[in-house]
Amino acid sequence: MVIKILGSGCKNCKTLEANTKKAIEELELNAQIEKVEDIQDIMAYGVMSTPALVVDEIVKSTGRVLSPKDIIKLLK
Repeated sequence: MVIKILGSGCKNCKTLEANTKKAIEELELNAQIEKVEDIQDIMAYGVMSTPALVVDEIVKSTGRVLSPKDIIKLLK
């Protein structure tokens, strides 16, 4: 599983990344987290507001900082 955090590196993006790591640990998943900060790459996903969460190339959330609990729901 590849999980991507799309965003410029702002506070919200970093919080989403931390919450994603917590969710992965709780679920004991073997997942790779990648940061995507290039605006052209972000726009290629059709994302207009960040942070965004992409799981296996499917955009799951945009413009929100999801809690670890919310991320767990998306990953199950």
